[in-house]
Amino acid sequence: MTAAPKSRTGKYLATLGAVALLAGGVALWLVRPPAVEDLSPGFTGEANADLIARGRYIAELGDCVACHTAKGGTEMAGGLALESPMGTIYSTNITPDPETGIGGWGFGEFDRAMRKGVAADGHNLYPAMPYPSYAKMSAADMGALWAYLSQGLAPVKQQNPETDLGFPFNQRWGLGFWNVAFLKSQPFAPDPSKDAVWNRGAYLVQGLGHCGACHTPRGIGFQEVTMSDKGPKGDKFLSGAQVENWNAVNLRSLWTVSDMVRLLKTGQNRFATVSGSMTDVISHSTQHFTDADLTAMAIYMKSLPTDRPEQAESPEEVIAAVVPETTFTTAGGLGYAQFCTDCHRPNGEGVPGVFPAFGGNHTISAEDPATLIHITLTGGETAVTAAHPRAFFMPGFAQLGDQEIAEILSFVRENFGNGASAITTEQVAAARKAIGPAVAASTFETPRLAAMLKEPNAEQLVYGMRLNAETRDLLPENVGDELNCTSCHLNAGTVADGSPYIGITAFFPSYGARAGKVITMEDRINGCFRRSMNGKPLAKDGEPMKAMIAYFDWMKGETKPEDKVEGRGIGKIDQTLIPDPVHGKEIYAQQCAACHGENGEGLTDAAGRTVYPPLWGDNSFNIGAGMSRTFKAAAFVKQNMPIAAHGKFPLGQGGLSDQDAVDVGEYFSHMPRPDFPDKVKDWPKDPKPKDARY
Repeated sequence: MTAAPKSRTGKYLATLGAVALLAGGVALWLVRPPAVEDLSPGFTGEANADLIARGRYIAELGDCVACHTAKGGTEMAGGLALESPMGTIYSTNITPDPETGIGGWGFGEFDRAMRKGVAADGHNLYPAMPYPSYAKMSAADMGALWAYLSQGLAPVKQQNPETDLGFPFNQRWGLGFWNVAFLKSQPFAPDPSKDAVWNRGAYLVQGLGHCGACHTPRGIGFQEVTMSDKGPKGDKFLSGAQVENWNAVNLRSLWTVSDMVRLLKTGQNRFATVSGSMTDVISHSTQHFTDADLTAMAIYMKSLPTDRPEQAESPEEVIAAVVPETTFTTAGGLGYAQFCTDCHRPNGEGVPGVFPAFGGNHTISAEDPATLIHITLTGGETAVTAAHPRAFFMPGFAQLGDQEIAEILSFVRENFGNGASAITTEQVAAARKAIGPAVAASTFETPRLAAMLKEPNAEQLVYGMRLNAETRDLLPENVGDELNCTSCHLNAGTVADGSPYIGITAFFPSYGARAGKVITMEDRINGCFRRSMNGKPLAKDGEPMKAMIAYFDWMKGETKPEDKVEGRGIGKIDQTLIPDPVHGKEIYAQQCAACHGENGEGLTDAAGRTVYPPLWGDNSFNIGAGMSRTFKAAAFVKQNMPIAAHGKFPLGQGGLSDQDAVDVGEYFSHMPRPDFPDKVKDWPKDPKPKDARY
């Protein structure tokens, strides 16, 4: 689901392109603005607290704040820039300031603006303000809203920028012709054959909720082809539409009533997580609706007939039970393994409450893949709600080429989208041109695992990569905890400052201070197995070791021992800072517990399989691992944790301050964990690091 006022702007402004066609031969006086006295007098006088509270709820039902509040600005004071290909509209100040807001308006003028799209001074409003939907409001609700806006808000004196549209889109008079052709301003009429709950839902969906503004197709004049489920085109109401490169999905009988209620209340349900501007709708509007109103809306939408196949009862019914076979044999599969599985998991099951599952997800299976392509290029974030107060971000992947994205998304749709059609390179290229996603500058060149398929030893390289990603499953005799190599070497060792493998074999053999001697690459690998994996070393002449070395050698490329590799290691941390483990515990609860558990126990799926590893306890790394040291852990955390914290490619990783990283590093690294018997042999010649545990 992807619909919100901001996304409507381009569609609405495009209506002006049709105005010239409608205007021909029609005299301007035929479309004079309706007089204020022609309209219902509605509410006048002093409002009591209950009426103002009711009006505030009406404003939430209508999602007024989303458009009439600039980012970081005062609520309802306007100034939000609504971008479109034709220019920029700036939302208006609707506080009761008499000079810059609506303080000089009367109720009749307000009612006319809401139902007819005509401002107090007689100029036509752009239908970026969805007055065709608001026209369905009852007189009582309109009066309550006016009471809240005129008497429940503090006046804010804020003059906002003028709308900046080029000719002919700046000719507001033409909108009068559009109103004559398309505006139906009658209030909502209940259906006597339906019960009160159904009618309440219809009223909210058609009117205040203005769901059709995004989810109903547009006609020749860019008008909604129907404003309700009635009439000859009633079957088109809420049947889905593309809005500025987002696919606003078909809402007709989409989910069960409880699933729809849950999504509107929390921004998530078993099948989907909202994206695009719909996140604002949830955060500012629908999460505040009463359960009764949400249920009524869901009942109404569920009642609308559709030719869509019956929705499965749960994602598990449609999701692959195992990792798709083509994951490791196709470019799209390896791209998915590299860039998607950390969040959406190898079998697409996601992480409940954090990252959406793919099975049963209409963003994945939709006939129109616009939203899937859009969010892949630009990224997104989850809605902030009372149920989910923390936003999780998906970074944009515009750094990837059009063909790479097409291959990955085609793999996703084929395996998790009920056999949905493949996505072409041309579709991605067209979306990229239309959207213009930003690409962050970087000197770190991310290796592409898909390129391994072109190598003569591709099978060995893929095996080496899988040993990193599935270490505990493929090497159970050598792993004694719940970690994989990729627990620290993110995205199979391809992330800058995430312990990448780029060039690593060029620097071995080399002197290791902890060992007090020159060590080989094999020694370094086995050190990880004994410490981070709390397990047993690999046989140096065995196939697993050979495959891992081959994978690392492939990552080396042309790197020479004297070269400086950008992004190598885990970055730096200020070691003069004094750790505060009490504050570290607070940071852990805020930033880490969602993935690693409230008590460091890690996160498991419904089958008991580890999703994210424990950070302490018997199933975590032992005391000999580098991550059991405060500043080593802090440096890694600063660069790489938490994931999904912002839009940084490729995991939205890192972002804590040095102090926060040191504090949380001190907290979790010093929690109980397995001993390392050979600790007495460490640092036989060189001084121990200041944060050594023994």
